[in-house]
Amino acid sequence: MNGSDIRAGRLADEEYAANFGDAHPPLNYTQALIEADRCYYCHDAPCITACPTGIDIPSFIQRIAQDNIRGAATAILEANPLGGLCARVCPTEVLCERACVRNCNESKPVEIGALQRYATDAYFAAPGAPLFIRAPDTGKVVAVVGAGPAGLACAHGLARRGHRVILFDSRPKLGGLNEYGVATYKTAGDYAQEEVRWLMSIGGIEARNGQSLGRDFTLDGLIAEHDAVFLGMGLGGVNALGVADSGLEAVRDAVDFIAELRQTPDKSRLPIGRRVVVIGGGMTAVDAAVQSRLLGAEQVTIVYRRGQEAMSASKVEQRWAQTNGVTLRFWATPKEILSGARGVTGVRFAITEAVSGKLTETGESFIVEADMVLRAIGQTYLPEAAGTRIALKGGRIATDERGRTNLAGVWAGGDCRHGGRDLTVEAVEHGKCAALDIDAVLSEARHG
Repeated sequence: MNGSDIRAGRLADEEYAANFGDAHPPLNYTQALIEADRCYYCHDAPCITACPTGIDIPSFIQRIAQDNIRGAATAILEANPLGGLCARVCPTEVLCERACVRNCNESKPVEIGALQRYATDAYFAAPGAPLFIRAPDTGKVVAVVGAGPAGLACAHGLARRGHRVILFDSRPKLGGLNEYGVATYKTAGDYAQEEVRWLMSIGGIEARNGQSLGRDFTLDGLIAEHDAVFLGMGLGGVNALGVADSGLEAVRDAVDFIAELRQTPDKSRLPIGRRVVVIGGGMTAVDAAVQSRLLGAEQVTIVYRRGQEAMSASKVEQRWAQTNGVTLRFWATPKEILSGARGVTGVRFAITEAVSGKLTETGESFIVEADMVLRAIGQTYLPEAAGTRIALKGGRIATDERGRTNLAGVWAGGDCRHGGRDLTVEAVEHGKCAALDIDAVLSEARHG
């Protein structure tokens, strides 16, 4: 191990353009019609139940078959106002497509995600008149903290019903993880911002960027100044690796690595190691590992502490990583970051096994050579942001099924809320349902 080899410009310019373009080309007109024709248009469609936002999937697919793109987009966006991006990033293989009845007598379900993308892309390319019109102003003002999928869905739902929304976000751009946390090849171009612009075009939503809860304002202040508050700020912390890294620059959080990738137009300027180790087993680990390869890393290894079946990244994501030259190693936990005069040289891992369901170390170990180490072992909610009055469960905000917290007039949703699966589509549903409940409460107060 001869020390670090981290540098930019490992590839030719045309290779970067190809690597960070759209990884999965959209369906064309003919392909969409053929795929739509495979749908049985089930009356009690299990795919609808499997969709966290309850999109009427047979309905929008039938409208594609009828070449009614506006109608298809309406069916999608009525249930999921971020349906375009969800079509790109949702693990449809474990949600709606897994439930497709085509699986009963064929090996291939209807490509619901691809059809959803076809409809929303075609609509956004030529939107015409607005699909949704804002109701008359109610005079009520709601604070929404966090402009990720949950916050945007909540803000849009409230604005549709005539409430004014003040949307706070700590980052320069709206979109949350849709803008900063998704692999570039999944949302090529400026799609995340195009969808945000469409969503905000309904009116009645005032964005305040660079504003962070706990730093620039308090929860008590929001409660005092607004008719309701929705908390959708996601997870601000990153789990510790559990080993000392001595502040080495080549040891990074994968979420920061992905965010930098997303916000750097010229990928040739981004330095990457020749050998990269990614520690973790989720979607973030796969996104970081694959993009390391696309930047020119020669050897990329994902190391996960349990077996392959326990990875939270779906089998489709795992295969995608392997297709892109990423090595997956299991049953190992990091014990030491190795370094020399020139920086990181590798990671020493202890071999693990499950004994009576408990993860234990066998006493054996091995070393994976690396110039760069990316931590992708999960994020945590930072309770100090909202203060101590709000009740937590399992380290996240406790709510009922409507999103109500223990504080009157305060709702929460998305990754910061307890009990979710950390999925974009589920965060959208949290925000959508909270908006309906907030509207019901405010309407009762207005007419009570």
